[in-house]
Amino acid sequence: MNKKLLRSKNQMIGGVCAGIAEYFDWDVTLVRAAYAVLLFAFGVGFFLYLVLWIIMPMSNN
Repeated sequence: MNKKLLRSKNQMIGGVCAGIAEYFDWDVTLVRAAYAVLLFAFGVGFFLYLVLWIIMPMSNN
């Protein structure tokens, strides 16, 4: 089974967090919460999200 890391249609902004959650079969709320911690605690979340938004292709579903 070949899974691809794709942005999800279940999106709030760009679908990156939901795409990561779908790829690893995690709860999307937990991924978004972890992103918020990265954003506010370490300051890397914003740039990481932008890079992933640009690199990850959109899901066809």
